[in-house]
Amino acid sequence: MNPPPHDPPGRRPGGRTARIRAQVLDAVRTELGEHGFEGLTMEAVAARAGVHRTTVYRRWQDIGGLLADVLDAAGEDDWAPPDTGSLRGDLTALNEEIHDSLAVRPSIPQALVAASFRSSRAAEAQQRLWEDRYTRCEAIVERAASRGELPPHTAARPLLIAATAPLYHHLVLLRTAPDPHLAAQAAATAALAATAGAFTRPAPGEEP
Repeated sequence: MNPPPHDPPGRRPGGRTARIRAQVLDAVRTELGEHGFEGLTMEAVAARAGVHRTTVYRRWQDIGGLLADVLDAAGEDDWAPPDTGSLRGDLTALNEEIHDSLAVRPSIPQALVAASFRSSRAAEAQQRLWEDRYTRCEAIVERAASRGELPPHTAARPLLIAATAPLYHHLVLLRTAPDPHLAAQAAATAALAATAGAFTRPAPGEEP
């Protein structure tokens, strides 16, 4: 079994190792955006990053390792969900971020989603990133519940999926043209359903 394409948990590379990693991952994003998964090669990444290809092979082993590390690196940031003071405002702002990342060309998030269907290592890393982002976004639902905007025991994950899924459906699956109203419309629909109790779950010990 190949070793993991990133350092063990709790250890982050420093100095020259960190610089090389940053250069290589930037190169992967650029190559993926310009040429897609089919055109992504270890040699092209090494050339664009300005490092020897043996360095890339030794650290990441293959394309799947590179893609997995790009996705894992995204989970190392300090991103936090928007805090506008209202549920609808938070969901709209979140959707606007997603919309902009998917609508720009080339769209690195779109390319990584597509690549995850071709690489098992990238698929596993994509799943880790989704889990990380949904966990962070639970704060939106928790804040709304504390303000009294949502019924008690509103399930965060189903609400967040309902709010954000239309963007991926339109922009990634259907590949429709960017719609400046889509983010707000999807947020409003999900927020309305949530306030009506569509995503409530029984409290622990209660009958469903």
